[in-house]
Amino acid sequence: MLPPAVVVHGLADAQRALREGRPVTLLSAPAAAVFAGCLWWRELAAAARAAHPATPAFDVLDCGDAPGQAMAALRTGQRLLILDPACPASAAVRSAAATLGAIVLAGRPPALDLGDPRARRRLARWLAGVT
Repeated sequence: MLPPAVVVHGLADAQRALREGRPVTLLSAPAAAVFAGCLWWRELAAAARAAHPATPAFDVLDCGDAPGQAMAALRTGQRLLILDPACPASAAVRSAAATLGAIVLAGRPPALDLGDPRARRRLARWLAGVT
C-alpha cells in the first residue's frame, strides 16, 4: 500500500510535499507522460528526493492511455505508473512491467492536488491521514 498521494505539477510542489517529512506518494498530473514526458518526471522526482533524502517517497507517473509512453517510462527506470486499462496494449505493458518488477496501476489513487492553492494548507493533515 502506498502512502498518501499528492499531485505535484513541478519541483516546488514535490519539495513542498517532501518537506513535511512524512511518507508520501508523488503523483503526476493526469496523462503527464504524454505532455511532459517520462524523463521530466524522473528528473523531478530525483531532484525532490535529493533535497529531502530522509523523507520516504514513492513516485507515480500517469501515462494516460499512451502505451508507448508507459514503455518509455519503464525504460527510464520508472517503477510505478498508471495506464488506462482500456488501452489495447495494456496487457503487454503490464507484462513488461512485471518482468522489471514495476507496477502498473489501473487508476489514480485519491490525492491532494497541490495545483489548488487551498490544498497547501491541508497538506500536513492529508499526509497524516486526516482528511
